[in-house]
Amino acid sequence: MKRGRTKETLKDRLELVLAYDRAQIPPGKVDALRNDLLEVVRRYFPAGNSSVEVEQRGDMVVLMANIPLDEPPAPGGRSR
Repeated sequence: MKRGRTKETLKDRLELVLAYDRAQIPPGKVDALRNDLLEVVRRYFPAGNSSVEVEQRGDMVVLMANIPLDEPPAPGGRSR
């Protein structure tokens, strides 16, 4: 079962590499962008477990951000 998952992971990574190549994105550029985005998101939403995923859709490389937004505390420190 693990072999099938490894095969899928390898296939997904190869598709991303090919998409980066087609889009003429230099190696490491997407990872740097992902890290920069997470740094900025964490600055404004420090408590959330944010993530940025990279997907390949046809010839496009798509960055998908998952940013949980916590409700800010009510004035006076009371929570709902």
